[in-house]
Amino acid sequence: MQRFFSIGVVLFILFLVDFYVFQAIKTVTQGLSETAQRVIYFLYWAVFAITAGTFALASLTRGTPPDTFKTYLASTLFIIFASKLVVVLFLFLDDVLRLGKIVLNNASSSEPSFDPSRSKFLNQMGLLVAAVPFSAFIYGMVKGAYDYRVKRVTLRFPNLPKAFDGFKMLQISDLHTGSFTSTDPLKEAVRLINQQEADLVFFTGDLVNNVATELTAHVDTLKEIKARNGVFSVLGNHDYGDYVSWESRESKSRNLQTLIETHGKMGWQILLNENRLIEKDGEHIAILGVENWGNRAGFPKYGDLGKAYSGAENSPFKVLLSHDPSHWDGEINKKFPDIDLTLSGHTHGMQFGVNIPGLKWSPVQYVYDQWAGLYNRGKQYLYVNTGLGFIGYPGRVGFLPEITVFELKQA
Repeated sequence: MQRFFSIGVVLFILFLVDFYVFQAIKTVTQGLSETAQRVIYFLYWAVFAITAGTFALASLTRGTPPDTFKTYLASTLFIIFASKLVVVLFLFLDDVLRLGKIVLNNASSSEPSFDPSRSKFLNQMGLLVAAVPFSAFIYGMVKGAYDYRVKRVTLRFPNLPKAFDGFKMLQISDLHTGSFTSTDPLKEAVRLINQQEADLVFFTGDLVNNVATELTAHVDTLKEIKARNGVFSVLGNHDYGDYVSWESRESKSRNLQTLIETHGKMGWQILLNENRLIEKDGEHIAILGVENWGNRAGFPKYGDLGKAYSGAENSPFKVLLSHDPSHWDGEINKKFPDIDLTLSGHTHGMQFGVNIPGLKWSPVQYVYDQWAGLYNRGKQYLYVNTGLGFIGYPGRVGFLPEITVFELKQA
């Protein structure tokens, strides 16, 4: 009963928004023929009916694995609804101005009568402005989701061993393989990864959305990732299966164990609160990896950095793989000041934002202090990779899927 009540409330809100926006539709179509108006009105309310029906069906069948059609239909309908909220802002401004005119008109009998109808200009502007995010989000699904970009970052450290001057490390993150409906995109990503000829490849968590079986179709593709000194990986928050209702604790544990074993089958060395030393010409650096450690409510602290650090104390240069960037301020730079470089993911850049020279913005920045790109504090650096895959919205706008190549240099 509670579920039906919640669905009813949401549908009522959807109707109110659509009814409000419909006022703008009526205003801007006043000059059209009656037949044209009827067609537009019919199409408008047909979209509402499809949206309401899709939401109700999705709510009643929650837990059913989504197929490609459902995912893209739901995303398109959500984009349409989100764009309508932009129109609502202009309608609200129009109503405020109309109310002000009414008040002024009533306050002065000398004021001539005025037309209380809506401003056609503001309504047209609302629809026009709403078309911008609508077009961007649609483009993000059609093109942005698989528009892989290779980013290159040069980092200089005074304590980097001489043998590692010019050493090349590559990071990918947040594959979310359960969101892919074909194996072709990841094959292209792997081709680009191997083209970089990296000394080390790192994967910083969220290999799946929820369950290990999502990875099955992509194992043969991902096992082709090559690096001179190996591929290292860690777990992300989605890899633990915490967002699924399991039959028992045992089934959840088996799922995680299967996922961990699959890392090995792909030739990836998963670091579960541990470290490895990479040697070259008699010198070495340390690669540390922790399980997911989030500094925000709702994100469990599975990671044990003290355990991962143990044995690497005397290494002259340390790189840490930690999925959640909030770990940096939460623990890393407070307790472990000699960890030179931390590599994280998790945020996706929210898969939406403005990312052009001189301007980097996304709503996720109001949640995470470090959320995309390079940060430093004193001698320590953090890089947040915005991810290679996607989840929820099957697209990317502004923050495109990323392959990051780091070149280490002696300062």
